[in-house]
Amino acid sequence: MAKGKQKQGRGRAAEPVREQVAGGTAELVPDRDRPRGFTLLIDRAPQSHVDLDDPSHLDFAYQRRLGHIADLVAPPGKPVQVLHLGGGAFTLARYVAATRPRSTQQIVEIDAPLVQFVRRELPLDAAWRIRVRGGDAREGLAKVPDAWADLIIADVFGGARTPAHLTSTEFTAEVRRALRPGGFYAANLADGPPLAHLKAQIATVRTVFPELCLTADPAVLRGRRFGNAVLLASDRELPVAELTRRAATDPHQGRVEHGRALDDFTGGAVPVTDASARPSPAPPPSVFE
Repeated sequence: MAKGKQKQGRGRAAEPVREQVAGGTAELVPDRDRPRGFTLLIDRAPQSHVDLDDPSHLDFAYQRRLGHIADLVAPPGKPVQVLHLGGGAFTLARYVAATRPRSTQQIVEIDAPLVQFVRRELPLDAAWRIRVRGGDAREGLAKVPDAWADLIIADVFGGARTPAHLTSTEFTAEVRRALRPGGFYAANLADGPPLAHLKAQIATVRTVFPELCLTADPAVLRGRRFGNAVLLASDRELPVAELTRRAATDPHQGRVEHGRALDDFTGGAVPVTDASARPSPAPPPSVFE
């Protein structure tokens, strides 16, 4: 892994770095335990963590679960084509570049000032094949050629909520169009009790993809607190056993629901269409305290 360009990025900072972006106040907070590690917050809501010295390090639990999915989409080390809907600090794109050299990646991020801020403060390695496009995630997805991506990751939040037009069956059909046969679609979803949004998203994605599984903190799945869940979908059999093993051994253990257990969890939830779509629920203030 080439690190030459990364060394030009930020060194140890005593104080956070702040800048106004389209989505609010962006803030990079130094990691006390990692000399070149930083957490990106927007309006005090944690978005991403990056370690410039070790892009393969994933600090947030949901990002570790997305990393597992990136690991399992193809044999270890094989280059892949990845579309990231939502940029943040480009954490998962950095991870794929570090673990799968020569991969080709596209990032679609609507917040142009945020992209400029991250590029300046946490620069990408010039050798990585990562293209960052400005614009709306769904509009960017529509420009991707048919069957281009091995992996599509949706991690889009505006004001800590997923926009409504990224939650529908029509959007999910566009995702499948852009995926190669056997490709993976992974969506970061946020919800709290009674988990109506999460269950509706499972029902929605199920109308397009035959194979699904869900991984999250057990407390989130039991409806005890607000949090993130990662939904994985494909047209091929999923590596549920390996994903379960990895989630169970993470620092913040996760649980994987699949098959009958996922059907029971989803209950009678109704798929979301463009006509009925609503943004994901806003997290309670206590989540970021």
